[in-house]
Amino acid sequence: MKIAILGSGAFGAALAAALGREGPVVLWGRGQAGREIRRLPGLVLPGSVTVTADLAQTDDADLLLLSVPMQAFGRFVADHGARLASRPLVACCKGVDLTTGLGPVEILDTLGGPAPAVLTGPSFAADIAIGLPTALTLACRDDALGAHLQARLSTPVLRLYRTPDVIGAELGGALKNVMAIAAGVVIGAGLGDSARAALMTRGYAEMLRFALARGARAETLAGLSGFGDLVLTCTSAQSRNFSFGLSLGRGESFDPATTVEGAATARAVAEIGRTQALDLPVSTAVAALVDGRITVTEAIQSLLSRPLKQE
Repeated sequence: MKIAILGSGAFGAALAAALGREGPVVLWGRGQAGREIRRLPGLVLPGSVTVTADLAQTDDADLLLLSVPMQAFGRFVADHGARLASRPLVACCKGVDLTTGLGPVEILDTLGGPAPAVLTGPSFAADIAIGLPTALTLACRDDALGAHLQARLSTPVLRLYRTPDVIGAELGGALKNVMAIAAGVVIGAGLGDSARAALMTRGYAEMLRFALARGARAETLAGLSGFGDLVLTCTSAQSRNFSFGLSLGRGESFDPATTVEGAATARAVAEIGRTQALDLPVSTAVAALVDGRITVTEAIQSLLSRPLKQE
C-alpha cells in the first residue's frame, strides 16, 4: 500500500523523507524536475520515495496527503476533485482561505468522500526531514478512520495524537501564524522578551476566543495544534511567519517568494471578526500592518492603548 504526498514544498518533502523510511511514498510537485528540494537544500530522500511531476503517478496510492499552500488549496481541490474524492485525504497546510473563510478540511468536505483529516502541530520541516522527534495532532471526525490514519502515519520519531475536533486543530494551526507575525514584530521593534511573552499570552486568549466562536473545543487549543504550535512559531527564527514579523518590526524587506500563511490568515480572520463582532485586536492589527494601512508604531500603540480589564 502506498502513500502519496501532493506538494513538494518543505513540509511535503519532509513528510516524504519521514514516511519514506517506513515504506513506499510518491512525492508529487508541479514542475518538480528531480529529487532536489529547493526549500530543503541537502535533503536526501530515501530510495523508497518516488518524485514526480506527473499527478497520474499518484493514482494507485491508497492515502493522499495534501501539502499545498493554503491560498492555493481551494483551487487545487476544485481542479483535481474527481481524482481525489474516493480516497482518504489528509490536509497538511495551515491557514484560512482568504476568499471563502474556510479551512482546508471544510474545503475537502465539498468532495463528499471519506471524512477528511488534518495533520498539524508544532513542527519545522527541517526537523522532520532529518528524523528529529516530533509530535503532531491528527484531527478526523471519523474516529475509526482517524485511528487508521494515526497508525499509518506514525513512525518511531513522528508521534501523532488523535482528536475528532477538526475545527480546533485547523484554527490552532492557522491562528498561531498570525500571532507569530506579531511576536516577530515585537522582537524586531526592540520591545523585548517580556513584551513577547505578553503578546503570546494575549494572542492565545484571542485564538481561543475565535476558535470557540467557531465551534472548537478549548482543550484542543491547549494542545499541540494550538498552544504547542504557538510556542514554537513565536520563539524561533526558523518560523517563516516569525521571520516575516521580525522584518516588519525592523523595517526591512522580506523575500516575496517566501510563503507567509499568517498574512492572508490575518486578513481573513480580521474580516470574520468584523462581521461577527468578535474582539480580535492582534489579528486586526497584523492585518492592517501587512496591508500597509498602519505603521509598526501605530500597531503597537493601538494594542497598548486598549482599555484595562480583568484577565
